[in-house]
Amino acid sequence: MEFPPASRATVWFAHGSGSSRHSPRNKYVARILNASGISTLLLDLLTPGEKLGSTDRAFAIDIDLLAERLENATGWSAHGPVPNAAYRLFWGSTGAAAALVAAARLPKIVEASFPVVTTDLAGPSLEFVTAPTLLIVGEYDVTVIELNQQAAAKLRAPHEL
Repeated sequence: MEFPPASRATVWFAHGSGSSRHSPRNKYVARILNASGISTLLLDLLTPGEKLGSTDRAFAIDIDLLAERLENATGWSAHGPVPNAAYRLFWGSTGAAAALVAAARLPKIVEASFPVVTTDLAGPSLEFVTAPTLLIVGEYDVTVIELNQQAAAKLRAPHEL
C-alpha cells in the first residue's frame, strides 16, 4: 500500500487465485503508478489457507465471495489516507470477474476498471458495470480473447478490448 502526497486516484490490484500482492510484476506496476502520483493498494482476495492450503478450489471461483471482499475493502479505504480519491480497479484471474461484479455494485465509487483476462465469470453483472472498462488479454490467448469478446458484448459501459 503506497499513498503518494496529493494523490488524485487509487488503483486497486485485486487478486483471486493466481497472483498475489507479493508479485514482482504487480509491485513494479504499482511503483510506476506511485511515481506518477497515483496511490496503489494491492489486495489478495483469498486468505492464505483458502489459496494454498485448500484442495477445494471452490474459494478461488466463488466470485460473489471475492466481490464482497473487494466491496469491504472499499468501505475501509473510504476512511483511509486517500478518502476522496477516485478508485480504479486493476486485476487478473478470478479477481477480474470479482472486480467487475464489485464495479457493478458500486457504480458511484469505481470510476474505471482494467480487467486482465477471465471476465466471463462476472456473468449477469456485466450489464450493470458503469465504469469505463479496458479488457486486457494476450494477443495469442485465443480462448481468453473469445471469452472477453463475449463479455465485452454484454458491457453497456464504454469499453475496449
